[in-house]
Amino acid sequence: MRKKMTKRLLAVILTAAFTMGMLQGCGRKLIEDQAVYPAETAKSTEEAYTEGYAEAEAYADMEMPVEEEAENGKAEAAAEETNREAMTERDNAKGSYAESCYDYAWKENTEEYSKWEERGFCSVWKEPLSTFSADVDTASYSNLRRLLTEGYSLEELPRGAVRIEELLNYFSYDYEEPKGQEPFGVTTKLGVCPWNEEAQLLMIGLKTEDIDYSQAPPSNLVFLLDVSGSMSHEDKLPLLQESFGLLAENLTEKDRISIVTYAGDDEVVLRGAAGNETRKIKKAINQLEAGGGTNGSKGIETAYEIAEENFIKGGNNRIILATDGDLNIGLTTEEELEELITEKKESGIYLSVLGFGAGNLKDNKMEVLADKGNGNYAYIDSLREARKVLVEEMTATLLTICKDVKLQVEFNPSVVSDYRLIGYENRALNREDFEDDTKDAGEIGAGHSVTVLYELILKEPITDLSEGEWLTLSIRYKKPAEDTSNLLRYPVSYEDYQSSPDDDFVFAAAVAEFGLLASDSAYAGDASLKHVRSALKGITLDDEYKEEFYELVKMAE
Repeated sequence: MRKKMTKRLLAVILTAAFTMGMLQGCGRKLIEDQAVYPAETAKSTEEAYTEGYAEAEAYADMEMPVEEEAENGKAEAAAEETNREAMTERDNAKGSYAESCYDYAWKENTEEYSKWEERGFCSVWKEPLSTFSADVDTASYSNLRRLLTEGYSLEELPRGAVRIEELLNYFSYDYEEPKGQEPFGVTTKLGVCPWNEEAQLLMIGLKTEDIDYSQAPPSNLVFLLDVSGSMSHEDKLPLLQESFGLLAENLTEKDRISIVTYAGDDEVVLRGAAGNETRKIKKAINQLEAGGGTNGSKGIETAYEIAEENFIKGGNNRIILATDGDLNIGLTTEEELEELITEKKESGIYLSVLGFGAGNLKDNKMEVLADKGNGNYAYIDSLREARKVLVEEMTATLLTICKDVKLQVEFNPSVVSDYRLIGYENRALNREDFEDDTKDAGEIGAGHSVTVLYELILKEPITDLSEGEWLTLSIRYKKPAEDTSNLLRYPVSYEDYQSSPDDDFVFAAAVAEFGLLASDSAYAGDASLKHVRSALKGITLDDEYKEEFYELVKMAE
């Protein structure tokens, strides 16, 4: 009996150790260090715990020293009780918190990113027009920062995680301000391409006017918060609560705030509270707890219903969805979610998405939701990032200035022979889509900037580059309440060429070069981390985020 109890007790100890290791060691290195569970082998939570317990039982079959057996025999009753408690704990561990923590540890296998094909060089003779949708999302950069900080090398980054346009658009630049009735200022620059000696680099920048939130129209905001079991980890629901607490502190009495949560089902936690009821809003947020499945589609439908009930004509009507994107009940595929959101956005209510957490991040689904919901997508990996997105860039995040913004560049075949748009693979449009006002495109908020880079191969021989236009930039956009687009055109010529590039040009080029390396681009040419670091060292980094990027490059190097 004592020997049997000894085995049970050892099994309990080993099982508990295994379970605690799972719950406390939700990190990449821990899993990689365990020979039984190599990082490249994905297992379900059920399989992991079953195998772990079986392993503990196997260890318990080993013979123990007589003295230890005798000592353990004195506590048979206690051991039986401990055994029962451990078995209960093991079963409970298969619940939502353990599943969330386990997913975090196995993030190589459970995070999901959209697959896209890198755009190569196009012949101006065959394709003189380059057409795409504007994009102001920044999620890819902050998520990349998280991955590198966790210890990933550039070679280990998940395929599809790096979207170069989002790296570029994370940062601010000294672009032209809007003039007259135009909603944004346009900046164009030309210079040498740092990683391709055969190419020139074209930089296009759009910037909308900054608006103080106190001067903005009233907002009808619905916080749609994921409180499912997968949100239990500290970098998910707890960080979400702190982040929305920051936002709550900056709302005004003219705003109307509602809160909808979803897990296995949805719940309306707060309905139409005044924006200056800060304590009431924060209390509702801080009382949330995680548990259950993830019926995100039901939560989305309820959020739109609440937003419609509190709709402010002429105001900013928006749902802010905060989630890790792990939708597993109801509509779950990208196609189903796209159809749902495309239908809902016709109500004039926009949908922005904030991603949280690591391990089972569903970046692909969140990008689709924001794209089709006329909103923007940011990833929150820290309270500092939450402050940037929800406080410092509050109007850019919440207030749309232009919708369905499309860009089309027409190259002059007498000057440019080939071109390559860097990034924006997920934003490509057909040339005929540019004039089609029914075709969805990107939205730009107040104070937002959009940065675009092209590699250009010039035609040879050219006797005088200073004569004639190199290309023409055309932009279509709609005002938020209108369905008919407006057209703007901007010629680009040798006058935009910089023999000694300014700091903005050098910085944007360095970010793109880093992005080429991080995405394992086939067009990286002579790009290197050493060159990126050298370029950054030679310019003035005028804000903390650019300085942080420099440190990130050194870390990757």
